[in-house]
Amino acid sequence: MRALSGLWRWRGNPLRRGTDVAEAWLALVALLLVVAAAPAVGSLVGTTAQDSLQRAVVGQRHSHHLVTATVVRKLSDALPETDPDTSAAQIRSRVLADWTAPDGTRQHGPVLASLKSPHQGDHFGLWTDPHGRITTRPLDPATATTHAVLAGIGAALATAALVEAGRRLVVWRMVRRRYARWDQAWDRAGPDWGKAGTGS
Repeated sequence: MRALSGLWRWRGNPLRRGTDVAEAWLALVALLLVVAAAPAVGSLVGTTAQDSLQRAVVGQRHSHHLVTATVVRKLSDALPETDPDTSAAQIRSRVLADWTAPDGTRQHGPVLASLKSPHQGDHFGLWTDPHGRITTRPLDPATATTHAVLAGIGAALATAALVEAGRRLVVWRMVRRRYARWDQAWDRAGPDWGKAGTGS
């Protein structure tokens, strides 16, 4: 809006300089780029991220398996740990457990169990790869979509910031050139400018 008012203000002004009009046009072009290009870039990045993340969701569903583990014995006190896929902190206990991998091999080792006070023989869910190695919970489709939306918004904001930074850089250079021309004009006028009898 400021760009449009700037163009209109300088339209018939006799004090108008070429740089004033150029600055107003530059502001208008930057505004149009922010309004048109930033959402387009954000949409493109968000769509690309969504496709990639949803493929990761499908891949992790095939490679991450939920198995049932059995507590052999408790190893230490409960440790508070935040699950990255949930907003609430969960109490987990470090235990020695047995479980059977999806490929049928028997596994045994220390793990974190989602049990407040584990006892020998208690069962709990454990995410593993096909060979029984402990892994993370697979990415949820809703979480993947949230990440994609945030990536799109971030890309749109970064594009808008880049356009504004470019506009400010060009205006800064124009102002420096304008000041340099003023200095040259003052140098040509000389030290006698404005004195009586110097023809000014």
